Parts: sequence; C-alpha cells; structure tokens
Amino acid sequence: MIPGKYRSVSGRATNNVNCGLHLVIQTSSLPEKNKVEFRLNKETSSFPGRLLQHDLERNYSSRQGDHINLVSSSMPSFPILQRSSEEKILYSDRLTLERQKLTVCPVIDGEEHLRLLNFQHNFITRIQNISNLQRLIFLDLYDNQIEEISGLSTLRSLRVLLLGKNRIKKISNLENLKSLDVLDLHGNQITKIENVNHLCALRVLNLARNLLSHVDNLTGLDSLTELNLRHNQITFVRDVDNLPCLQRLFLSFNNISNFESVCCLADSASLSDITFDGNPIAQESWYKHTVLQNMMQLRQLDMKRVTEEERRMASLVAKKEEEKKRESHKQSLLKEKKRLTINNVARKWDLQQHRVTSIATNQDRKDTDSPSQDSCQMDGSTISAFPEETGPLDPVLTNALQGLSVTDTHLVEVEGDTLSLYGSGALESLDRNWSVQTAGMVTTVSFTFIEFDEIVQVLPKLKMKFPNSLHLKFKETNLVMLQQFNALAQLRRIDQLTIDPQGNPVVNFTLWKYYVLFRLSHFSMQKINGTEVTQNDMIMAERLFGILAHVASSELPQYRVISILGDARKKQFRYLQETKGKKPGIVNEENNDSKRLVGENTNRAMLNYTTRDFYNEKLEEIKEKKKFCQMYIEDLVKEATEINKKNEALQKLWPQMFIELVRDAVIEIRSKNSYMKLCLQQITDQK
Repeated sequence: MIPGKYRSVSGRATNNVNCGLHLVIQTSSLPEKNKVEFRLNKETSSFPGRLLQHDLERNYSSRQGDHINLVSSSMPSFPILQRSSEEKILYSDRLTLERQKLTVCPVIDGEEHLRLLNFQHNFITRIQNISNLQRLIFLDLYDNQIEEISGLSTLRSLRVLLLGKNRIKKISNLENLKSLDVLDLHGNQITKIENVNHLCALRVLNLARNLLSHVDNLTGLDSLTELNLRHNQITFVRDVDNLPCLQRLFLSFNNISNFESVCCLADSASLSDITFDGNPIAQESWYKHTVLQNMMQLRQLDMKRVTEEERRMASLVAKKEEEKKRESHKQSLLKEKKRLTINNVARKWDLQQHRVTSIATNQDRKDTDSPSQDSCQMDGSTISAFPEETGPLDPVLTNALQGLSVTDTHLVEVEGDTLSLYGSGALESLDRNWSVQTAGMVTTVSFTFIEFDEIVQVLPKLKMKFPNSLHLKFKETNLVMLQQFNALAQLRRIDQLTIDPQGNPVVNFTLWKYYVLFRLSHFSMQKINGTEVTQNDMIMAERLFGILAHVASSELPQYRVISILGDARKKQFRYLQETKGKKPGIVNEENNDSKRLVGENTNRAMLNYTTRDFYNEKLEEIKEKKKFCQMYIEDLVKEATEINKKNEALQKLWPQMFIELVRDAVIEIRSKNSYMKLCLQQITDQK
C-alpha cells in the first residue's frame, strides 16, 4: 500500500493542457484495495494531423472530461482500468491513454463497446489485454517498444492499426484482420514484406523508414491504393503491377539506380502518383523522360504535376530511344552472328590441329632420318581454346538468332582501322576490289585461326592492297620457329608486331623478340607485343644474331646466294662484289645509297623461310636430284676406283718396263751406222 494521497502538479481538470491528459493518483484508506485515479482532459488532439488521412480520425477531436480509475488486479503487473458510468456514457466508444509511461496494456473491463483506443507515446513492449474489445476499429500504438505483432486475433472488426515507431522486425499474426483498411508500420525494423496477401480490403500500407531491400509479395492486396516505402534500402520493385487499385506509390530516398529495377511500374494502369526523389536514379539526366515515356498515365511525379509539355518531350525522347533500341538490336544480332561464326572457325581449327598432330606423329615414326632442315615440321601440341560466351540473351534476340547460319568457316571484319581475318578462307578476301578509302584506312591486320604458311603466300597481296598497314597481329597461327619470321621481311613496313601466346609456341623461346628485331631491323619497329623497342634492344639483337647473318652469306656459294636474292638484292650483291678494292670513301658513299634504295641488309636477306607448300612441291624434285647425285657420285667413285687400280698395277710394272726401255735403247744405238740407216728407212717408209 502507498500511504497518503498524491495529486498531480498539473492541477485540476482544465482544458489548457497540450497533451490533453490530467493524472490523479490516489489510494484509498481501505486496506482491501488500492485505487489509482486518472483524470483525462482532451482538447482537439494533434494526433489526426500526424496520422494517415482516414475517416475515423475525426473521432479524436472534441473530447473532454474523461475520468478513469485503474485498480490493481490480483496480478500486480496488469492494472485494471475503470471509468465512471457518466464518462462511459459521454465517451462510450473512445479511450485515450497516451503519454502515460505505460509499460503494459492495462486490463480494460466493461468497455467491450470501445471502437477507438489510443496508446501513443508509451513504453509498451507487448500487445495484450485487449482481446475482449471485439468492436474495436481504430487501434493506435504509435511510439512504443513493441517487438512483435500479437494479441490481435480476436479484433476482427479492426480497420485501422497504427504501429509506427516501434521495434517490430517481422509482419505477422494479421491473419484474422481481414477488414483492415489502414496498416501503419513505419519506423520499425522490418526487412521483408510478408503475410499481408490476405488483406484484400487494405487501402493504405505504410512501411516507410524500415530496412526493406526489395519490394515483392504484394499479390492479393486488391484494394490497396496507397503504398509508402520512403526511406528504406530498396534496390528493385516487383509485383506492383499486380495491384489493380494502386494510385500512389512513394519510393523516395532508397537505392534505386536504374529503371530496369522498377520496370514493373510501367505495367500498372492505375498508378497516377509516384516519387523517386532521393534515389540515385533521380540524379540521371534521362530520369524524368524515361519515367514519363514508360508511365504515360502519371499525373504527379515527385509531388509535382506532370505538364503536357513534359509528356510531349518524353514522347520525342521515347521515339529516339526506340530507334536506338532497334539499332542496338541490330548490332546485337551482328555481334552474336560473329560470335557463332568465330566459334565455328575455332572448332574447325581444333579438328585440323588434331589431324595435323596425328599425321606429324606418324610421319616422325616412319621417317626418323628426315632432314633437320624440314622447316614445316610442327609440334601440333597447341589446341585452340577460344572462349564461348554463355551469358543470357534477350528472348527477342534469341528468336532472331534461330535464323542465323552457323556454317560459315571464315569471317572478315573491318572495324575502325583494323582488318580482322578468321579462318583460312578469309585470306581470299584480299582478292576483293577494296575501295581506296577503306584500304587506306586499315593500319592493323589481325590473323586468327590461320596457318602461318598460308599467310606467307598472301603477304605480297597484303602489301599491295593495304599499303598503310603498320601493325600485324597473329593468334592461333602455328608460329613454331624463329625461321618463320623471315617471311615478314617482304612487306613494305611494320611498326608493331603482336604475337599472341595462344596457338603460337614460338613465344616460349626466350630470344624470339631479339631475333625479330634483328631480322626485321630494316623496318625500325617501335613495339613488339605492346612493349616499346629501345636502342639497347637493337644492340642486343645485333650481338646475339649478327654472326648468324655473316655465316649465312659467307658460307654459301655465289650462285646459291644469287638464287636466293631478289632482283634488287642481286644488283646489290653484284655491286658489292664489283666494289672490292675501291677506295673506302667511295665504297661507303655508294653503299649508303644502295641501302637506302634496297632497305634490307644483304646478309640478313640470306635468312629466308620456305613454306610447307613450297617444300612439298619441291620435295619430289629434291628426291630425284638426290637420287641422280647419288648415282653420279657412285659412277665417279667406281671410275676413280678403276683408275686407282690401274695406277697401282702401273706402279708395280714400271721398274721392269723402265729397265727394258733402257736396254732396248742401248742395243739400238750400239752401232751408230746401223741405227742411222734404220731411222732413214723408217722415214722413207712413212713417206
């Protein structure tokens, strides 16, 4: 018991208290019960100005003189609320207990006829002790500490439920509130919209200032006209187009960054008022035009009326966007066809490489004594692994692609200043009649899935058709030996060279770049595989391979050198031969002039490359010549052997023959007169 009697400092029940409530606590001297007396004085409440607009809010005004007694029950934690009969008659359908520092809901006896109950600005943690108020249609628990929605299952007549600014984390236990018209859950900790699909009569749903990241699961809310989702973390919206009566949608201050994440809004025929301000999308220049062109029925955007001029501008922008979309669709078709063609070329290349590998392996087993100079032997170990894009495609694009041909075995593409050739069949394009403008524009030529030996055969055409080509790219071309780079010397000029490691084992050689710089030094190359060529690189290349060119030119006989060189090189070579012995000054001056005319060093010109096709054409001829030479040498050896045998026999017989010759000569001249007569007789007989 609390001895004595306490009256609040707020004084008597007057009309000058802003909160509209006077509290009187008193205890009876009777020991059998404690009595706590509340005196409420309610002027026009500020509550309707803060709440959602609703018809029942007018019931909050013009209330005075509520006098309520809370009597402690047998359970000390729940006080019992009692009002006098006069107050029940005067304010029979409403009860306000706001700002009373309540931590629990009191037990309300004899008030089953209540229709409006207000617990604003208290400390209530759980909804309870109101299950008997089955006629209640308006329940306000704004600004409390409620963590779970509960205790409402019997309130089947409830139409307005205000639970804003609490600690609720989940929407639940609303199954029996099928007559609910307004549900306010703003300022809570809700992360997901759920358990509201059965509220077919709900017209207003307020979920502002929660923790929502997406909007969905709204089916069944057939009467919803207003949805407030301000100040959340929403990135995309779904199911809004399934709300047939929705007119106002507030999405301000969320994380929506593109229209695609809210594209379902365009399918809503009833939506007339929407807000996106405070979202990243609202900062984009195309924001307003995009929204208006997709939602032509809007009357207000971001709380501003949409004008006819804005609609007209949006329509113009929509037409331009449609044209861009068609062009983008066309480009997507071309891009996808290119991808399919390249994949087809890659598969064909893989099969070809497997076949070449098998043939080369069998040939190596049969001809283990084949010449080491066979420049066309390939290890065949590189298999193409061209990546296929498997990303999802637009359904319209997928349907259009069904008519594309995927049997093409080559592709020719000019994009900007780059000519890209895929597959050996693409080399035939060099025979086309290219326009002067297109041919002059091409500065980069890319070869992919083409044998380097086939490329070598068209290099003269490339030099003529595309005179400004300065950059060559090779990917999956079977560059397997340094000798193959010799073939590039026949071009007019190369500033950059890119050799992709994929399908080109030659890049695994440590010194391949230096060999390229040495062999193609007359081009003064600037970059190799994107790396700048320095003067030190040129010096190192000369040191490593300079002796190679000297040996190649000095060890070959003159007729062989002349057969290798072209006409210009032949003139230069003869010139060098003829200038031997001239004065150094004259030779150097003339030699410099010759270099400027010819370009490539004669010694380096000895380093050439023979393609597989040329080698195959000459192989039989080489074999015949080899056979002829073998037979000729065998005949020479046989004849030399016979001569040697005769010489040996002569050496054995010569001593005896010499003795006999000397003896016969001595005998003949022993008688001088007889010998003279014999000689005269022989002369006479000859006449």
